[in-house]
Order: sequence, then C-alpha cells, then structure tokens
Amino acid sequence: MSGQEPVLKPTHLIVLLAFDRDEEGELRDAFEPREMPSEERAVRAAKTIAGQHAGVIAWSRSARPDTGDFGEPNVLFRHGDIPEMD
Repeated sequence: MSGQEPVLKPTHLIVLLAFDRDEEGELRDAFEPREMPSEERAVRAAKTIAGQHAGVIAWSRSARPDTGDFGEPNVLFRHGDIPEMD
C-alpha cells in the first residue's frame, strides 16, 4: 500500500425531490432527496407523484464525492412550484 487514499471516479447523481406548502404558504421539502437508479426511473417517479405535491423536480449532475465537486444540475422533469435551488 502506498499510503495514498484512492481517487474515486466521478459519479452521476440522479435525484428526486418534492415540495409541499406549510401553514405560512412557504415551500418545504416533502421528503429527503431520493437518489434514483436511472434518469428514466426518476422521471417516471416524478410524474407519478406530481399531483400529490405543490412541486416536484428530478435532476441529474456529475459529482466527485472525494473532492466535493458537483457539476451543474440538468433538470429532467419539473412540475408545479419549485423553490430557488442553490
């Protein structure tokens, strides 16, 4: 062993998130972001729950967890009210 930490390969994150409105009308996460196995599954799941929440979004992005670098998000599906994403 060389003592160096292994370099992780870049990965492709695919995420599904839904939002509901609280008593004050503010958008809040309906559940923790869900990592999805494929873009197709993320879009299918987002379409399935779109009518149940104020907003739904599915997106993908490249990621380097070892360095904390993340690419720009690519929106796969968007429906309803979505807050500004950082």
